[in-house]
Amino acid sequence: MLSTTTENQEIFQSKLDPVTFEVLKNAFVNLVDQMAEQIMRTCYSFVIYNRDFSSAICDAEGNTVMQGTQDISVHVGTLHLTAKAIIEDFKDDIHPGDVFLINDPYRGGTHFSDTRVVKPVFHEGKVIAFMQVNGHWADMGGSVPGSFDIKSKDHFGEGLRIPPLRIYSKGVYLEDVANMLVSNMRVPEERLGDLRSQVEATKVGEKQLGALIAKYGVETIVTAFEEVQEYVERLTRSHIKELPNGSWETTDYIDMDPEVGDGLIPIHVKMTIHDDEVFYDLSGSHPYIGCFLNAGFGASLSAAYAGTKTFFPDIPLNSGFYRVVHVHLPEDSVVNAPYPIAVTGFCSGAYEKIMNACFELWSKIIPERALACSFNLEYLLIGGWDQREKEKEYFMWYDWMAGGHGGRNKRDGANAMSPVFGVGLSIQPCEGQERLSPVITTKHEIITDSGGPGEYRGGCGVEKGGKLTDISDTIMSYCCDRSRSVTWGISGGLPSSPHGAWLNPGTENEEFLGAIFSNVQVKPGDSFVRPSAGGGGLGDPLERDPEAVLEDVIDEYVSVERAEKDYGVVIKEIDRDIDLFEIDWDATIVARAVIRNNRKKWLREDVKKIENKFLNGEIDTYDLIRRYGVVFDFEQNKVLPKSTQQYRDMLEERMVPYWS
Repeated sequence: MLSTTTENQEIFQSKLDPVTFEVLKNAFVNLVDQMAEQIMRTCYSFVIYNRDFSSAICDAEGNTVMQGTQDISVHVGTLHLTAKAIIEDFKDDIHPGDVFLINDPYRGGTHFSDTRVVKPVFHEGKVIAFMQVNGHWADMGGSVPGSFDIKSKDHFGEGLRIPPLRIYSKGVYLEDVANMLVSNMRVPEERLGDLRSQVEATKVGEKQLGALIAKYGVETIVTAFEEVQEYVERLTRSHIKELPNGSWETTDYIDMDPEVGDGLIPIHVKMTIHDDEVFYDLSGSHPYIGCFLNAGFGASLSAAYAGTKTFFPDIPLNSGFYRVVHVHLPEDSVVNAPYPIAVTGFCSGAYEKIMNACFELWSKIIPERALACSFNLEYLLIGGWDQREKEKEYFMWYDWMAGGHGGRNKRDGANAMSPVFGVGLSIQPCEGQERLSPVITTKHEIITDSGGPGEYRGGCGVEKGGKLTDISDTIMSYCCDRSRSVTWGISGGLPSSPHGAWLNPGTENEEFLGAIFSNVQVKPGDSFVRPSAGGGGLGDPLERDPEAVLEDVIDEYVSVERAEKDYGVVIKEIDRDIDLFEIDWDATIVARAVIRNNRKKWLREDVKKIENKFLNGEIDTYDLIRRYGVVFDFEQNKVLPKSTQQYRDMLEERMVPYWS
């Protein structure tokens, strides 16, 4: 019998010996990973193939026992909620061979695309577990291809809402129910294929669990379910107990409410540590807004869990972790939108704002793991008819980009990474996209200067361009944010760069479409490009080692021009072809003194004066954001005064106090 003692002297008596416990704890991880392998090999959707899915094993009460090694953070933090929704609705009407379906964000899910398959596992007539697989279905119906419509104020325009629903009854596939569902979705055969893939993955989990029961006995397995959760709870509490008690708070922003226009949408996060527990209070966050960037309660809970878990990488994630982290979400707010308010774009809206706010707060408490703000998740969706073959087929081109993570303690942010929303996501290979859809990739490259300047630079973002070929009746939509609430730095670090998409760039028909749009008609020959932001900088950029800036210039992460403007490092180009540059040390001393003596004044300059400078070409977008803290509407070509004041106030808190 294993006995362990925590710092508060509470004694836990394990019913399992240490070896059996450790073997089963890891066996549960392997079981979930086996489910993932099944999905990878049988899914129909290219979106799911590139790992926009997650799996979990839950106990008989619906609590998460274990996730896999590459699951998506936003999914995992909600899977226990949807398992409990199945139990709540069906109660005793759950039988061997049943399989359930749910995608309801108002019952603890995320958005309608994240469709969960839940299979109860029985032993001798009694439910002992639930296997669950969440897959992002590329279309759920609704008003636009891909089901991301920024004009939807409620879920009726976002696609099919599936409450807890039986899809297999005592082993019998309810084909009529499945057909009714997918008949309301684009590319229904792909949706059916993904459904079958997810069902088979739950069967793999059931089989693997059966093998463990055969070897160890059902009582041992059920005990292990409980004890791995208790283990995670104890481990989390012991880590939190080592930290100081206190409260910390911050605010991040969504760009806007499209119905209002100018004005950032605040998401306020207050975190309190009391002994061995963590409490989040999001009171003060804005009421829900008139587009799909709101989050339901499940997604916001998951954001707080994920933002916390990032700073405790050694702790496994299951419901034991959730017992230590408590979250208050004000009703009818942008972080707890009620039925039927639109929430499909939560991932680009409220979710990552909560995560990055958590990163900032934990960076103050655990500075050795400090992490500045990271780029914002974005989706570009193109749907229409593929004309490349005689038999025309409907296609869905559904893309997300890599970008820069925030600067870290003693090291730069990671370049071209998956979003913090789900670092397990793969970046889709262009070759696969081009084979499946009439969209060719014209460029995919790291953007020089996109990383937020700091003593430790934010990671660089990327730019991806494409061209539409043999299409008809085709629509483009974009789900993003941070064209106004630009990715920020901490401890004196500077912001990165704004998001946004361009149609037909470099032509007479060039048009900036913004960071959120939907239902834009496109035609053969149209081209597009969009950048992802870099991460925010960490620490005063004037404290960055000039030699590190020189290396960044050689690597083309930073240009010669911005080395001087952002870091005050003057670099001479000797021969670019052989990467021969040198630092002008005397000029660097002067340049840094100029920045140090003027940067607070720059940040407070008259907004109208800065607007004129920008429109006259005297300063560029990086100057606009980093030096002057001015938020610009690139569609209407004008400054946004209210958003600018909010953004400047935020920079005054995150940057100015740390400047010497």
